Amino acid sequence: MRPPVTPIPRLAPPLALLTTLLLTTSTPAHADDTTPSDPPGTEPTATAPVKVDPTDPDLKLPEGGTLAEPKVLDIKSVVEDQSGDERREDTNADVTFALQAEVLFGKDSAKLGSDARARIATIAEEIKKQNATRIRVFGFTDDLGSSAHGDVLSKRRANAVQAVLDQDLNDPDVTFEVRGYGEQYPIADNSTEAGRKKNRRVEVSFPRTGENGQ
Repeated sequence: MRPPVTPIPRLAPPLALLTTLLLTTSTPAHADDTTPSDPPGTEPTATAPVKVDPTDPDLKLPEGGTLAEPKVLDIKSVVEDQSGDERREDTNADVTFALQAEVLFGKDSAKLGSDARARIATIAEEIKKQNATRIRVFGFTDDLGSSAHGDVLSKRRANAVQAVLDQDLNDPDVTFEVRGYGEQYPIADNSTEAGRKKNRRVEVSFPRTGENGQ
């Protein structure tokens, strides 16, 4: 007798095989472009990432040890406009505006230009907002020319800015400290014109005594 012949299964037609694959493959994920997701690792969590044991002896002060007096560390924020003509610096205690001399005065001059008063008026509004009554106006130059000339020019420029501030504030309780420091206290490298431009400036600073300074 011949051994039984095992029938060879028929291969599924290509179309049927393709249909089976499509039915068993998961639906592709939908990308939601309407709400941006948080970058990996920055998702907010409701609990601290590290569990701290408050009874850990390593967290306790040694015998006889005492805590130092608490203090608030000064945080400084500096914002400069795109042109670099104006810079604002905020700390916990003070607000400082620095205006480059080129936007206030002509070359080697202490006469205010047409755009200067509008910029000074903006500073006056911030002074009013902070209810500040003690204003410092300091002038600075680059290191070109003699030191004596820079001292005189920077003081004249500071006086010019102070005079406009005084008119805008119109407050008898406000006191001013006006000084010209010449080439002292540069904020940039005097070996380049870009650095010297930053150093030629008038700074107006005052305490943060309004609601934003609490």
